[in-house]
Amino acid sequence: MTDYVVVTGASKGLGLAICQQAAEQGYAVIAIARQLSEPFKKLQQSFPELVNFHAADLADLDALSDLCKHLIKQYGRPYALVNNAAAGHDGVLATMPNSAIDHLMRLNIQAPILMSKYLVRSMLLNRKGRIINISSIIAKTGFNGLSVYAASKAAMEGFSHSLAREVGKAGITVNCVAPGYMQTDMTSSLQGEKLESVKRRSPLGKLATVDDAAAMVIYLLSDKASAITGTVMTVDAGSTA
Repeated sequence: MTDYVVVTGASKGLGLAICQQAAEQGYAVIAIARQLSEPFKKLQQSFPELVNFHAADLADLDALSDLCKHLIKQYGRPYALVNNAAAGHDGVLATMPNSAIDHLMRLNIQAPILMSKYLVRSMLLNRKGRIINISSIIAKTGFNGLSVYAASKAAMEGFSHSLAREVGKAGITVNCVAPGYMQTDMTSSLQGEKLESVKRRSPLGKLATVDDAAAMVIYLLSDKASAITGTVMTVDAGSTA
């Protein structure tokens, strides 16, 4: 049976790139997002036997247990989980609505922890698996107006370090991929001089792309990465070097 990978936040940006590269490598993909996008529909048409979609709002924490039970019942035990879905509300903390803080924390921290909890049980039975959490360089560098987002990504890195120790003896690796600034919907405000300033910080004089970050995820899924766990792989064109 083909190993299958659950990817959250899969309809666009980095999540879509992860799904595409995973399918190209022969993995079956279970993509989760709130709604289908046109680019994702095209991906499904290219890989009709490998790429499946399930609509879900991961911020609805009470529904996640049933979602994972449904996935296991329909597809069997997963090989891997890529926790990519995230919210990126920006704004200074002093004026950020409590509702925005709550939503970001539910989607960026609680949802990936619960998805990991419910799906790692199957990986423990399989005695193998991969959990890959998408972080950000902002977890370590900080950025004006992204204090809550930075806190959520730092939390995921701490979670990954500890979970790697809990499940390692069962052949399960847990890692983070921390992209730098990439041109996605979440960073659409980076334009003009602000964008050029970010590029100048990179020794390579450019931004990393979603394909660059997705390629690191695919590497961590592979057997070649079986000895890598509890770490953060940075993909930022050297901007934090």
